[in-house]
Amino acid sequence: MFRHRDKGRNYIHNVQLAALLSTVAGIVNIVGVLSFKTLTTNVTGHFAFFSEELYRNNYLFAILSMLYVISFLLGAFVANTTMELTSRGRLHFSYSLPIIIEIGLLLFVSFFNFPVFNSAVWLSCTLLLTMGLQNALVTKISGSVVRTTHLTGLFTDLGIELSQLIFYKKTNERKRLKGAILLKTIIIGGFFFGGILGAFIYSWWEKKTLLLPVIILLIALSFDRLLLGFYRLSRRQ
Repeated sequence: MFRHRDKGRNYIHNVQLAALLSTVAGIVNIVGVLSFKTLTTNVTGHFAFFSEELYRNNYLFAILSMLYVISFLLGAFVANTTMELTSRGRLHFSYSLPIIIEIGLLLFVSFFNFPVFNSAVWLSCTLLLTMGLQNALVTKISGSVVRTTHLTGLFTDLGIELSQLIFYKKTNERKRLKGAILLKTIIIGGFFFGGILGAFIYSWWEKKTLLLPVIILLIALSFDRLLLGFYRLSRRQ
């Protein structure tokens, strides 16, 4: 799911990646909204808030919106940098490190309970950094096929492909389109499911709802490592 790249990837790998990490993104997003009143999985809304605060001469809040955008950007930068630094000779570790960082950041936000000035702002920045990291990771691994937080682009592509399905008649074209439509539907569905599940659990766990995506990521990482170990063992025999 994680370790296969480029020609080594297939449709099933992308479906698995999309289903799991879009659910993670949905949970993180709703926890950010309920805990900090902040969108944590995209930057489009923060650009709108930035413009609004400039219009109202609330420059401090405008800077805050840009801080959220920069946090998401920094997450993407960290993800790719760690993958580039660790990919030479240890390809299986290059995808693991960003996920381990993501798990660590989610645990930090989940258990952080200290009286720090504007802690909600810094925790929101941490979640935005985490989602920027995850989005960059899945984008690079899947060759830009899977994006787990960019619903605007997904709905745009889905609308185009649904229209193409009306006009494209060749069997191979329709098969490709149906696969692409299913993949995007899974991502959108996973995000919605994660949001609903996260909101439901938040009633009891509050910020500790972030432990759920931590568990999902740990299971996914462990499963991928087990498959790698099994593959290596079978090659030796």
